[in-house]
This record gives sequence, structure tokens and C-alpha cells, in this order.
Amino acid sequence: MKAEVERLFQGGTTLCDGAMGTMLYACGVFIDRCYDELNITQPEMVRSVHQQYLQAGADVIETNTFGANRFRLERFGLREKVKEFNLAGAALARQCVDGIRESRKRPAFVAGAVGPLGLRLESLGERGPEEARAAYAEQIQALAEGGVDLLLLETMMSMDEAEQALLAARQAAPQLKMAVLFTLGEDVNCLDGTSLEQAVARIEALGADALGCNCSAGPTVVLSAVERIRAVTRLPVVAMPNAGTPRSVQGRNIYLTSPEYMGSFARKFVRAGASWVGGCCGTTPEHIRAMRSALRAMAAQDAGEASARAATPPRVQRAGECSVAEVSGSAAAGLRGTASRSGRFLFREDVVEPEPLRARSGIGASIAGGRFVTMVEIVPPKGIDCSKELAGAALLAEFGVDAINVPDSPRASARMSAQSLSLQIQQKVGVETILHFTCRDRSVLGIQSELLGIASLGLKNILCLTGDPPKMGNYPDATAVFDVDAIGLVKIVNDLNHGLDIGQNPIGGSTGFTMAVAANPGVSDIEREVRRFAGKVEAGAEYAITQPVFDLKLLEAFLRRIESFRIPVIAGIWPLTSLRNAEFMKNDLRVSMPDEILERMAAAPDKDAAVAEGVAIAQRMLESVRDAVQGVQVSAPFGKYGLAVQVLGLDRRSK
Repeated sequence: MKAEVERLFQGGTTLCDGAMGTMLYACGVFIDRCYDELNITQPEMVRSVHQQYLQAGADVIETNTFGANRFRLERFGLREKVKEFNLAGAALARQCVDGIRESRKRPAFVAGAVGPLGLRLESLGERGPEEARAAYAEQIQALAEGGVDLLLLETMMSMDEAEQALLAARQAAPQLKMAVLFTLGEDVNCLDGTSLEQAVARIEALGADALGCNCSAGPTVVLSAVERIRAVTRLPVVAMPNAGTPRSVQGRNIYLTSPEYMGSFARKFVRAGASWVGGCCGTTPEHIRAMRSALRAMAAQDAGEASARAATPPRVQRAGECSVAEVSGSAAAGLRGTASRSGRFLFREDVVEPEPLRARSGIGASIAGGRFVTMVEIVPPKGIDCSKELAGAALLAEFGVDAINVPDSPRASARMSAQSLSLQIQQKVGVETILHFTCRDRSVLGIQSELLGIASLGLKNILCLTGDPPKMGNYPDATAVFDVDAIGLVKIVNDLNHGLDIGQNPIGGSTGFTMAVAANPGVSDIEREVRRFAGKVEAGAEYAITQPVFDLKLLEAFLRRIESFRIPVIAGIWPLTSLRNAEFMKNDLRVSMPDEILERMAAAPDKDAAVAEGVAIAQRMLESVRDAVQGVQVSAPFGKYGLAVQVLGLDRRSK
């Protein structure tokens, strides 16, 4: 059997089956049911679908395990059934294939179907690559134990997830051959923006045995994909399209592409270089039967043409010409790449090395040079008049503050855009700004679009933040996006700095950002904070700015914990203005506030004394942290910019 499986990957044409979900739905199974569970609860129904595809002429049938991973099953309360469902799915398909082995001239094979996890990985979500790889390995190991002949890692929507699935397969079932199939958009590129050629190079470099696409928008898109894939690889190419684009008919999505039409495209796929053809959503045994007929007719036609050409000598290749195989090899080699600092696969031809940190901005130069830097935060106004903020920036510039931090709608409040205020400060005042950029209100596409625009305007310092949820603000019913978190945002900025967009496509140059991230030494779950901070550093963060610190011991402990992945740290300092302000920080913002500070603020006899005490506490904190960090960011509560100047102890610059 192993030798027969090997031959599938060495040439010839292989016909795969069609849709499983479409057939089960036609049997009356509701769309919101866990289809993988049917391997246990209604095995005869699943077995019947397999048998119909084999009778239609399929060489390879897929197990009914597309969604049988821990994350998809968890939605149905079936997380612990991963092994059971995959073993049963493999056994059902195995029984069907073994049952017809003696009655067929061509052998049939079982492919373990492994679909996407149904969630975003860390660059676009909360789950890390290790979790994804573990989930895939768990499913694949069960499929291998169940006796599948090969693996189809199908309907991959992101390059990152495809890589984790492939790595898991190599780890859990190294003895099995595997094909990796992407789902493509109408632009014939991966849904995460990765170009098809780059996806092919990355997957081939990781050891896939075949690759191609399934699902997608229909046969036309898949045909274009086959042509592009064949131009850059010698691996077997797989084409398994949907039966066209679904249309709504009386409230139901119906696939209207006829079996005859799919049959005609089966021939086109093979002519374009596909080795495996089959169907995905909307395809039925009738579609597969039509594809088998078309392939037989094509084989007979080719045999006749081969006989006619038998006596014709081959054309001599002229100097300067090259074969398709030579073009494919050189193209693939040209796309080879290397892993970046963030672990993502980058291409040498496309990657732009950003300028050194010291050359990107004034703050970058100060941090790279080891100079103690001073920053002050200016919050954008709630209206259109930012004259007070500009005057505050001008005051701070007179006293030599290195940069102005501009928050992005802090606490989910509706304010002037941070980009607008940052640009006005730089253009009208002449002091450098650090733009806070959050993920709350932006899709991945919006993030990239805004960052490209920001870079073109000359805003070069970015603080990457996840952002406060809308429920904290004055519009709690507003819808958040959170396509990525701060770690994912750093990865996006890092890629843009290397001249690559979110799909790893070249953008023509580096955006030249300096990348800062936030840290909170006083958070209750310090283990998670340290773990996420390590993730930010690994993603490419270049320095960090902490939340306001009132307890020096917490800062010192945090610095010790990040020692092995330390980047320059700027300590946040907040001059308190009253006891109420201190209590708000402690109880509402959950900032660690020592009792000693509360007592000192409570002892202030009046408002002015309380402000003075708050400044004194902040000054003491600054002196205490000076030797441990590379700078401070001082907040200006309620727009009191003079308090920040007092804390910093700066003198007005002579003109």
C-alpha cells in the first residue's frame, strides 16, 4: 500500500471525491449540527456517502473529519471527542475502500481530512502557534492511528495556520504523505493576502508533498490558481473547486454548476498542470462521475495523439530557451527565504532591511544611544479645538521634553484622532510625537491602510496597543473589531518595516517605524503579562513604556523577570492631584497603589497641598527608577502640563 500511495505523488491523474457536508445536508442533517459526530451517531449515512463517491469513480475519498479538532468541537461541548471522532471517521472510510478493492482495477485510498481550526492565531487573535500545532497534532495522530493513507490539510485560510498544520503533521505522522490546500479569493491569492507564489514557496520549503487549492470561488478561480502554481513548483498540484458560487434560491444557498461543466474543467485543470482533481462545496457524486468520464476521454485522446507523434523527432532546444521545468525550478528557488525574528517566513528578494533604530527618529536615536529620555502624554480633545493641547506641547518643547505621547481614544472615549493631533504637534510645534495605535476599532486591512498613511505623513514612532474595550467608554454598545491584539499589531508593523504587507507581499520600501509596546508591572496576573511581553519582544518590539508605577518593588520585580528578553524600558509616572485621584487609580483602573501614598495624599490639608504632594511623590519615583530604566513618561492629569515639567525638573531652554 505504501508503494501505491507513493505513486499518487509521482505522476498521472488522480480523481478525488466531492463534498461531504453537501451530501449530509441533503440527507436532512441540520446545518448547525456537528457533522463529525455523525461518524459515531449515524455511521451508515457517512458510509453511504463514501460508497457513492467510490462508485462514481473517485480514487481518493476524504474522511468525515473536516472539523474534528478540539476548538471546533468545543463549540458543541464535544472537545474530549477528538480522538473518538477521528478514529471512527478513518475507520468508516477505510471499510469502504477495503470493501471495493477487489472489484476495481484502480486502487482507492483514504485521505484524512484536516480543516482549519476555526479561530485566528496570535498574529490575528488570541491563540498562539503552539496551541494550534498541538490541536492539529492531536487530530492527525488519531487519523494516522485510524489507518488513513495520506493527509489533506485543506481549506487553509491563512499562511500561518497552514504552516502550523504542516509542522504538526510532520511531527505527529511523519510516515504519511500530505497535501496542503488553500482557499483563495477572487484575486487568486490567499485570503490573508499572501500571494499564491509566496504561499507555494513557503509550503514547499516546509516539506509538503503536494499542494493546491480547494473551495474558493469556483472552477475559474481554481484554474487560474493551477496555472500560477504550476509555474513555480514541480510538486503535484491539487484542484478541488466548489460547484461555482452559491446563489440564494428561496432562502437557501444552492450551487448551480452542472456536472457537465465540472467535467469540462477537470480536463482544463489537468491540461494546466494539475495531478489531482476533485470537488468541494456543492459537488456531488454526479459531478465526480462527470469528471471521471471527462478524464477517460482525455486519456484516450492523448493516447491517440501520442501514437501519431511517435515517429516525429523532438525539437532541438535553441540557445537562450529553457524548459518549463527549468523555469519552475528557478522561480521556486528565487522565492526561497528565511525565518524572521518573529519566526515568520520571509523572502530574501522581497525583504527590505529597515534603517537602524538610531536613524529612524529622534526617540529612536536617543534610545539606541542609551540616553535617558523624557516623554509627556497629551490626550486629544473631545472636540475639534486642539489649541490647548498645542499650547501644552509648545510649553513642553520649551523645556526640552524629548517627545509627546498621544493616546488613541483612551478608556474607549470618543476623541479627536490621535493621528491628527500627532501630526499637528509635529508640524506646528516641531516636537516629535509617539502615536498610540490600538486594535480596537480597526480591521487588519484598516490597520495596514492607516499605518501606510501614517508613515507617508512622517509619523515614525508607534506604540502598539490592544486598546480598551468599548464597554469602558461613553458608548458601551459600540462594536469593537480586535482583529489582532498588540502582539499581532507588532508583527504587522515589523513586516511593514521590512517592506512586506500583511500577506508578505512587497510594498516597495520600509515604513521606518520605531516600535514601542506597553507593559504593566502592577497587573494581578503577572505570569500572563510577562508571557505576553516576551511575545511582543519576539514579534519585534524595540522598547517598552509601562503603565503608571507607584510601587517601586513591582517595577523592580518585573524588570528582573524580563531580564532574558529585556528591551529598553520607559517607566510611566503619574503625578496625583488629590486623594480622590489616587483612589480612582486604585479602585477603577486597578493600579497598584501603596497604602503609604494614599495616606500621604489623605494628609494634604487642601487642594494645592495635595497637588504639591502628588508632584513630590512622582519626583521621588523618578529619582528611584532613573538608574533602572532608560527614561520616563510623565502624564499630565487634567491637562496640567506644568505639573509634568515640575516632575521632570526641567529648565526652560534659552533661546
